[in-house]
Amino acid sequence: MVAKNVAIRPSPAWLRAWSYWPALTHPAMRRLLPGYTLSALGDGMSVVAIAWLALRLAPAGQQGLWVGAAVAAYTLPGVIGMVALSHWLRGRRSILLGGADATLRALALGATAALAAVHLLTLLTYVCLLGLSSLLHAWGTAGQYTLIAEILPPRHRVAGNGLLAIAAQTTMIAGPALAGVLTGVAGPAVVIAADAATWVALAASYAYTAPLVPCRAREPPATGRAPPAPGGAPLAPGGTPQAPGSPAAPGWHVIRGSGTLAGLLSLTVVFYALYGPVEVALPVYVAGDTHGSAALLGGFWTANAAGAVIGSLAAPYLRARPVWPAMIGIVAGWGLALLPVGLGAPVAVSLACCAAGGIIYAPYTSLSTAVFQNASPAGAIGQVLAIRSAWIIVSVPLGSACGGPVVAALGARGTLLASALATVALALVAALAAGTVARSRRGLRGGSRGRVTASPQGPGATVRSGRL
Repeated sequence: MVAKNVAIRPSPAWLRAWSYWPALTHPAMRRLLPGYTLSALGDGMSVVAIAWLALRLAPAGQQGLWVGAAVAAYTLPGVIGMVALSHWLRGRRSILLGGADATLRALALGATAALAAVHLLTLLTYVCLLGLSSLLHAWGTAGQYTLIAEILPPRHRVAGNGLLAIAAQTTMIAGPALAGVLTGVAGPAVVIAADAATWVALAASYAYTAPLVPCRAREPPATGRAPPAPGGAPLAPGGTPQAPGSPAAPGWHVIRGSGTLAGLLSLTVVFYALYGPVEVALPVYVAGDTHGSAALLGGFWTANAAGAVIGSLAAPYLRARPVWPAMIGIVAGWGLALLPVGLGAPVAVSLACCAAGGIIYAPYTSLSTAVFQNASPAGAIGQVLAIRSAWIIVSVPLGSACGGPVVAALGARGTLLASALATVALALVAALAAGTVARSRRGLRGGSRGRVTASPQGPGATVRSGRL
């Protein structure tokens, strides 16, 4: 039998010109994305299952306390892991960090489901297992985005980050609904078991992707030296280039040494903290002010998630924008989108505003992460991103924790209005600060102007007129 030569038709030109195409067709991304999407679906399911299982286990009168403890345990210990395990995990391969986080999640959640199935799961054991499952999550998140930086060139990193965001936002539309159905049919323990299985799939995806990821030597002990200059050679504390191969700076020194990274991290933490009360106030607003049902609350989150998918698709087209106008514009845009909801607009208008807010808000993570990826020395990307992840892990729960007392004092609609106004005020303050720094820098440089690369230029420096 004579084998026939089958011609492989090239992809259409319009598809190859799509901003996401180079990232989507990269061999390592094609291996990682299926497992990541499954784990994101599991995370969407866990939003319902973790709280519902706590409700079932908790005694009457203590349900709010134990639900809060369970939700916090699933996120906050990641900060402890970032600090306590830094000595052992700093400089490890991105694929190892991501795989270790996925494996620990799978084991701890699997143990939770198994104990619940045989009626041996106590509340204290439940909270402890959830805390154990999240211990490596800051490092795992850092590993994901470090992997993007290792396999994709800088011009495609926003698209790579955006693919992860699209997967997460798309599955957040389906995950809670699927969890609701499964919980009603089989109980929350089965949903948590399914979530554990999705983390197994992610761990397998990391193992499958590993051969395609460049292997970097483990980072030497930190010496407190500054990050690389734009030309590639690190800067010594006095500003002179060091010899190539000198030890990389620790993550905190990289962030402190760049005005852009320090400022962007500060903006992100406050921005996310101001969003936290929305998660507390919106359910109360729907149930009380609009006299709506759980279905209406689901409609608000679905509208927001659907808008976020669209916004994530647009992220690569913002890559050429200067850093600060893009980031500050997103912050201001989210605050303005939330404003009509806080002013008591009709439900249809409020739903449209939630969708618009999702479109505006979604590119923020992809764009800001790309700045950190591009600004960090190769040996310190994991440390820098782990620090960023740890602060983000803290900021939203901290805002949510403050949301309860604020809702009690201002009411649900008043809290939404206060969050919107505070977010717009944050954008104005950031714009004034960025403008002041830019004018000062132009004065020092005699009016010279540069283009963006998100590279730090030594202690106290900022990215020049930088673009994403």
